[in-house]
Amino acid sequence: MTDHYDALETRDPAEREAALMRALPSQVAHAKAATGWYGRSLADVDPASVTSREALAALPVTRKHSLIEAQRDAPPLAGLNALDLGDAAVAFTSPGPIYEVMGTRADYYGGARSLHAAGLRKGDIVHNSFSYHLTPGGWIFHDGARALGCPVIPAGIGNTEQQAQVMAQYRPKGHAG
Repeated sequence: MTDHYDALETRDPAEREAALMRALPSQVAHAKAATGWYGRSLADVDPASVTSREALAALPVTRKHSLIEAQRDAPPLAGLNALDLGDAAVAFTSPGPIYEVMGTRADYYGGARSLHAAGLRKGDIVHNSFSYHLTPGGWIFHDGARALGCPVIPAGIGNTEQQAQVMAQYRPKGHAG
């Protein structure tokens, strides 16, 4: 394959690194200002000082067990969300349990880039057998495929015989799941 998803994929590594480091301060500032959780955990951090991998590595890490406890104590999202729950497109739970939301912008999780790298293009049919129930997996690939212009068979899990029939009928080029 010689085509790329966008110009970001062909940047010089030094250019990519510089762009990432330029973006860090605004990302840290946004997390600090827009969420209660990071507002507290980053209270002593000056976002403008987070301009290197070393500075990034010095930031406090949110551990899964802390997240589970925080969401149990302050449901549903423990102040980790910059997006108001009422403005979300979909609300999920992942194993843990961990609760999270998906925003409304197209390709919210950025799945289109990986599907493009796998060879999918506009019009290619995608069979998605990731679960669409409660967890984000199915939605990540569904949304990414739609952003590429690919029709999606939202198969989910189970119904093995019917899924085999559907794949034989539609002959999808891509499979997620």
